[in-house]
Amino acid sequence: MINKIVPNLETALAGVPHGATVLIGGFGGAGQPTALIDALILQGARDLVIVNNNAGNGELGLAALLKAKRVRKLICSYPRLADSHVFDGLYRRGEIELELVPQGNLAERIRAAGAGIGGFYTPTGFGTDLAQGKETRQIGGRDYVLEYPIAADFALIQAERADRWGNLVYRKAARNFGPIMAMAARITVAQVRTIVALGDLDPEHVVTPGLYVDRVVEVDPTKPPLSAEELR
Repeated sequence: MINKIVPNLETALAGVPHGATVLIGGFGGAGQPTALIDALILQGARDLVIVNNNAGNGELGLAALLKAKRVRKLICSYPRLADSHVFDGLYRRGEIELELVPQGNLAERIRAAGAGIGGFYTPTGFGTDLAQGKETRQIGGRDYVLEYPIAADFALIQAERADRWGNLVYRKAARNFGPIMAMAARITVAQVRTIVALGDLDPEHVVTPGLYVDRVVEVDPTKPPLSAEELR
């Protein structure tokens, strides 16, 4: 019997090794799997390469992971939010690496990993510092830059509902990077608000099939994230 539901967050994060590459879903706060990030902090993995759209907000979620100094390198498209002071401080002190990737390129590099594409040419970034050291080519009179996929050991994503097979339904904009990240990781862990019985999800509404999901953990949406003191 296929059953991808795990009993708790500790089990959901079991096996994340030091030095792992981890995709973390979310666009700002929308769709960020905060409970899984908190559990990753408690789990103790260090020297991580984190892939996310931005560099965290305030001191919770991704920012808390950065503050705990568990991240060696951040791959993102937008590191300078008004409240991304944790990352800003780490970067200015030379305590974290940054790979800056335009948002469209970031999404396509993740999608390419899931689709088995070895690389692709894009005009985005050509002629800028972001193209330094990369192969370029002219196609049809237009200049392109070669970009490579971003695959990962783990993907941590958030969805609205799931069944025991791991089929996922998202809530509005919280969908963002979740579907492509689920395809690009060796192990995908989904934090969901509700687990439903098989057959309760309309197949037409399933965005991420269970084929791409390895672990599902139900998280109480009314439970607040761990405080900065609890994460120290």
